[in-house]
Amino acid sequence: MEPTTIPRHATPDAATPMMRAATRDHYGPASNVQVRTVPRPRINDDEVLVRVHAAGVDRGVWHVMAGLPHPIRLAGFGLRTPNKPVLGTDVAGVVEAVGAAVTRFQPGDAVFGMGKGSFAEFVAVPDAKLATKPANLSFVHAAAMPVSGVTALQALRDKGGVRAGQKVLIIGASGGVGTFAVQIAKAFGAEVTAVCSPAKAVIVRSTGADRVLDYTREDFVADGPIHDVIIDIGGNSSLTRLRRALAPTGTLVITGGETGGRWLGGNDRQVRALLLSPFVSQTLRTFVASENHQDLAVLTELAEAGKIAPVIDRVYPLADAATAIQHVADGRARGKVVLAVHPTDHTTGGGPR
Repeated sequence: MEPTTIPRHATPDAATPMMRAATRDHYGPASNVQVRTVPRPRINDDEVLVRVHAAGVDRGVWHVMAGLPHPIRLAGFGLRTPNKPVLGTDVAGVVEAVGAAVTRFQPGDAVFGMGKGSFAEFVAVPDAKLATKPANLSFVHAAAMPVSGVTALQALRDKGGVRAGQKVLIIGASGGVGTFAVQIAKAFGAEVTAVCSPAKAVIVRSTGADRVLDYTREDFVADGPIHDVIIDIGGNSSLTRLRRALAPTGTLVITGGETGGRWLGGNDRQVRALLLSPFVSQTLRTFVASENHQDLAVLTELAEAGKIAPVIDRVYPLADAATAIQHVADGRARGKVVLAVHPTDHTTGGGPR
């Protein structure tokens, strides 16, 4: 089949295809988000136009929506106002068209990945950030994997260097990244202790954690410096406390933890960790996840082997995008929140959880 190419910069006219999308014109609260009709995106030669069946909602969507902490605006999102009105990154759907340089996909392929503006009926996704959807997952479950799954994978494998038999502590184990981190660490053969709230303990146990700590009653420092790797996703513990729970030559990877500050938002702790690391025996790290199809393919292999399965908290229709974002921002989600964009599509396939 010959690739279908849609030029990105074609001049809109009365015949321009339109679509529904969750948008906002100004930085601010979720109440600014509105679902309205906008032009369908055009694709470059190295991009794929995906008909969105489902789109995952992660904490990063709130940051982009709110423009907080302020340095996020320097990362290409617009200084005073957003330069891209449509929200969302996680996507799962079916290829509608491909750019002239795309050879890995063709129209009709079921895919998942990361494309800016995925809270819409169609999204343009770089070929390099797209992979074939796991055959055993529905579109809803597949849409829950890209951002959170890739972040967990890179934190454990690339930054934590997790190996079989190691003791791994995961703080913030009940969210999107956390539920994947527990499962991936177990797939690597690690012994996993997970920290979460009591209301979310059942969900975390279902992901395979060997031990679950209630942070309201139990202190992960109490066992002493026994953990080979600590993945801190949702906590705000001081570096001193984290290091007390870490083995003398262990590795700490900070992937989250927010204070709500408008300028640093808690990222000052990551900066301090990087500055301290060269002077101590422990390795203290942080990172920004790399969006790439190779790691999406690793997630596909793990999912199809039954080693990981997305944990879905709630599924909202596209019309309720603002409510979904606020639910995640409030910290109430147990696992991932997903938007069903084409509700007749998302039942395709199955999900273990």
